[in-house]
Formats: sequence, structure tokens, C-alpha cells
Amino acid sequence: MNHPLLKLIALLPMLALAACGFHLRGSAAMPQGMQRVHLSVSGSGDFQRKLARALLASNVTLEDQSGPDIAELRVPAQTFNVQSLTINGAAQVTEFAVRFHAAFTAVAPDGKVIVPEQSIDLQREFSYDASQPVGTQSQMEQIEGSLIDDAIQSMLFRLQAVARNGEAAAAKAVGPMPANASSTQQPPQSMSAPVGN
Repeated sequence: MNHPLLKLIALLPMLALAACGFHLRGSAAMPQGMQRVHLSVSGSGDFQRKLARALLASNVTLEDQSGPDIAELRVPAQTFNVQSLTINGAAQVTEFAVRFHAAFTAVAPDGKVIVPEQSIDLQREFSYDASQPVGTQSQMEQIEGSLIDDAIQSMLFRLQAVARNGEAAAAKAVGPMPANASSTQQPPQSMSAPVGN
């Protein structure tokens, strides 16, 4: 049925969440002065693209260059590290961890630091069955994509905390908990490398 009253009733839960300050994943209220932002990210790849998309979804205008009335959002580091955790009696890795580290800082157009440099560290642990090997490339991309999504959400959460409660809130704000999951897959070699294509 397309009765207007039914549509209104369906909207009530969303309106209630909005009144409580809830924002959909990937969207956040930005601090004062961050309506226009120059984004500077070390490396390239999915992190920069996804972060830019999240900022646009939060009604931020992204500028190609720094300038007057333009805030700076800097990500000087973003790296993945894959580490073996458990090795069985046959010298086969049975569990490994994928770790993602990112650092960021936000500076207002007048040079005032909105968010001092902070780190985001997330981890996901996986086990695998060597008797059932599977391809790792697409699975690793999924793992990395999930960690990037969580890191960006954590960054937006902290920026939103500053928008509501001031600079001191950023240090207390906690984003998504480190991602942990179980899976079955063949482990890649240990590595530590900046994110990028």
C-alpha cells in the first residue's frame, strides 16, 4: 500500500535516530571550518578514494589545492602488515593477522589544529586449513577493504566527536573496535608495505 500515513510511520524510526545524533555509516557532521577540505594522503589506492567519498557524503567540498578558507586533512601514513601467528608441527602457518595502521591530523583554515595527529590501528586474525587451499588475492583484497572501511569510520567518528564536544573529545573518541574474524584461507607471505597501487 502507498498510503501516505504508512510512509510517515516508516520514516519515524529514521527521524528518531537522527534526533539522537545518529549518522549512517560513512556520513558524519564535520567540525566548524571543515566545510571545505584539502585532502592529503600518503600513497594512493582504495583508502584515499574511500575517504574522499565519505567526506563528500558528509557534505564536505574537496579542494584540489590548499588555500584561504580551506581546512587540511592529512594522512601521513597508511600501511598494511601481514604476520604469521601460529605454526603447526608440520611447519605450516595455521593462523595469521592482517594489521592496518593509519595516522591523521586535521587543521583549520586559520592554522589551528582541530585534531592533533592520532593513530588508528586495526587487526583481523584469520586461520586456514592447509588441506583446503584457496586463492588468496581476492580474499586479501576483501580483508584490506574491510579494515580500510573501519579505519575511515573511526576517523569520521573522531571528527564528529570534535564537532560536538570540542578538540578534547577527539582523544577520547573510540572508533570501531579492531576487526576480528575467523576464516579459512591460505596465508600470504609476511610483509609490511604502504598502501597504494
